[in-house]
Amino acid sequence: MERALPPQPRHSRRRLPFGPQRAALAVAGVLGLVAGGLAAVAANATTAAVAPAAGGIGSNWYASAPYLMPEDNSPPDVSTVMDATGQKAFQLAFILDKGGCSPAWGGTSSIDTDTVMPAVIQTVRAKGGDVSVSVGGYGGTKLGQTCGTPEATAAGYQKVVTKYQLKAIDFDLEEPEYENAAAIRNEIGAARILQRDNPGLYVSITTAGTTAGGTGWFGQQMLNEAKAQGFTPDNYSIMPFDGGFNGAAAQTDALVKFNQILRTTFGWSEAEAYAHEGVSLMNGRTDVAEYFRQADFQAVLDFALAHKLARYTYWSVNRDRQCPGTVDPGLSGSCSSVVQNDWDFTKFTVRFAGATPPTTHTTPPTTPPTSPGACTDPPWSSGTTYTSGNKVSYNGHKYHAKWWTLNENPSASGQWGVWSDDGPC
Repeated sequence: MERALPPQPRHSRRRLPFGPQRAALAVAGVLGLVAGGLAAVAANATTAAVAPAAGGIGSNWYASAPYLMPEDNSPPDVSTVMDATGQKAFQLAFILDKGGCSPAWGGTSSIDTDTVMPAVIQTVRAKGGDVSVSVGGYGGTKLGQTCGTPEATAAGYQKVVTKYQLKAIDFDLEEPEYENAAAIRNEIGAARILQRDNPGLYVSITTAGTTAGGTGWFGQQMLNEAKAQGFTPDNYSIMPFDGGFNGAAAQTDALVKFNQILRTTFGWSEAEAYAHEGVSLMNGRTDVAEYFRQADFQAVLDFALAHKLARYTYWSVNRDRQCPGTVDPGLSGSCSSVVQNDWDFTKFTVRFAGATPPTTHTTPPTTPPTSPGACTDPPWSSGTTYTSGNKVSYNGHKYHAKWWTLNENPSASGQWGVWSDDGPC
């Protein structure tokens, strides 16, 4: 496959990170928090450390904390989510490098001046919950790439731990960073140092999942680095999506294969490996148009509980609601593209934590996604060269090309690929 122009980065695993709309969404998030009576907290949080949780929560909640972006992707009101689901913990995403080994939300909002995250954290803690912070993610520049040494990388992350009085942190090691051996050495070294210097800190490591072997070559490289450094986190979690996964059976198969990798690498028994293993799912439509619905989440939850996995989480709470209008408008960072009630998927993480979600009286929507009609645009052909603006139809959907392309399947393009999904015919 050839392109005259390089593709935009496809922010795998749900990322859809801090893009052009970030500023507007951040402002909207601030306004929402102010409306909730948190203006004073936000104003004071720019210089002072955030107060720690009063009573603390069990590690089972950190193990079930779903990912949340309070500064992007139409952030939901965290109080509403907590009341509706019973979830007590959230994985706030993502810390990147602002430049010069300086931690910042999305690589742009310095932890020293950002006002949105402190207000969200205080809201969660005021309701008896807590947060973990995720560093890394797909795309962007990570501290491990710029800080130079494990010690310098750890010092950067320690600022985050201290600022927000964290009891949990997640290292999300993905492309392109985990292809850089030096960067991974810094990240694993930093995780080891934080674990040593902050007794009781819950540390999770999250990386890509594959259908072929549980995780790929770079995932194995990361595990080898951890073994070489004598580092054992609370869990190693894989993300079984965006790689040709077809439903829950493919996901649990990847978890079985990853278990074998952990056993071989660290010399653990099957049970020991599962006790160090976790899973991070994606709800609804994925970047490559895989679909994971409530039944898939239930099947993976059943597997996780039966095998006593150490972690069960997903990306993301921002997407845990049905899209308005057409149920499946294509990949979205703010809705799931499947039929659901608000917060259906978060209730699975609550169950993994050992709690029962509150009973709701809403009736699940029964309207199926819009059925495709007759397509009037010409069908896509693998042997045809397309240029910007060309329209095609494929599998009941309409697409238009963003730039020159040849032999790229429209349904596999994703949000960041050459084809834009214009919806059902």
